[in-house]
Amino acid sequence: METQEALMAFSQSEKIKSGLIWVSQALELLRGLSGPERQGGEKVIKAIIGMIVQDVRLAGNLTGDSLWKDIERQIDQAIVMINSGVGPDSVTHLTQALSQVTTIGHRSMAFLKEKGLL
Repeated sequence: METQEALMAFSQSEKIKSGLIWVSQALELLRGLSGPERQGGEKVIKAIIGMIVQDVRLAGNLTGDSLWKDIERQIDQAIVMINSGVGPDSVTHLTQALSQVTTIGHRSMAFLKEKGLL
C-alpha cells in the first residue's frame, strides 16, 4: 500500500461507512411505513445507495483493493432485496459491507500511523 492509496482508502471508508449506517437506519424505519410513504422512502434509499455505490467504485479504482468489489457485491444484494419489496431485510448485507469497509479503514489507518501521518 502506498501513502496516496492509504489516504484515499481511509477517506472513502469513512464516508461510505456513514452512508451505510444512514441507509441501514432508514431501512429500519420503513418497517413502520405503508403505501405511498413506504414507496417514497424506498426511492430516497435507492438514490442514496446509488451514491454509495459510486463512492465504492471510485475507492476501488483509486486504491486497486479488490475488497471494494466484494463490498459492491454485498450492496448489490441489498439493492435486489429492496427492489423485491423486502428492504428492511437487506440490512444484513449492508452490515456485512460495513464490516468490510471498516476493515479497509482500519488497515489504511494503521499504515498511515506507521508512516507517522496520523
